[in-house]
Amino acid sequence: MPPSNKHPVLVYLHGFNSSPRSQKVSELRDLLPAMAPDVELVVPELGFDPEQALQRAIAAIESAGDRPVGLIGSSMGGFYASVLSARFGLKAALINPAAWPYRLLQSHLGPQHNPYTGEDYELTSGHMATLKAMEPGDAVTPANLFILVQTADETLDYREALAKHPGARTWIQPGGDHRFQDFERVVPAILAFLFPGSFR
Repeated sequence: MPPSNKHPVLVYLHGFNSSPRSQKVSELRDLLPAMAPDVELVVPELGFDPEQALQRAIAAIESAGDRPVGLIGSSMGGFYASVLSARFGLKAALINPAAWPYRLLQSHLGPQHNPYTGEDYELTSGHMATLKAMEPGDAVTPANLFILVQTADETLDYREALAKHPGARTWIQPGGDHRFQDFERVVPAILAFLFPGSFR
C-alpha cells in the first residue's frame, strides 16, 4: 500500500480511572514530534461511563475525516480499542489490555475516585452490563491487533488478552508492570504497525 499523503491521526484511549494526563500520553507527546512529526495525537477524555466513553472515542475517530486513523488503547482503553477496531476496521495497539473488563471490575463496584480528574463517582452493575454488551467477539480481525503485554502486570493476567485474540501480533515482555515500563521503546513498532508505509 503506498503511503497516504494525508497526515495520520493517532487516537489514544486511556485506562480506567486515568485521563489524557497519564504518563504514557505525556511520553507520546514528547516522542512524536521527533519520531513521527506528521502524526497528530488525539486523546479524548473518556470519563467513567462506558457508553459515554465509547461515544467520545467514536467522535475522535470521526473527526479525522478521511485521514488514516490508528488506535492505541491502554488497559480499559485496550478493550474500547478492540471494540472500535471491529466496528471501523481500524488497526489498534492494545497495551496491557483489559480482556474482559466487566469481569475484572466486579470487585470494584461502588464508590470510585479518579486521581487525575478528582472526580468521585459510583461504579455500578449497570456499567458492567454496558461493557458486556459492547463485546466485539469474533468481529475483531486479529491481523488488525497488536497486543503488547508485560508478564509482571500486577493488575491484569497478561495471558487473558493473548487467549482472547489468537492470531493477533504480540509483544510479550518479561517483567514490567501494568503501567508498561519503558513504553518509549515500543512506540516505533506501534507506529510502524498502525501506519505502514507512513512511518520510517
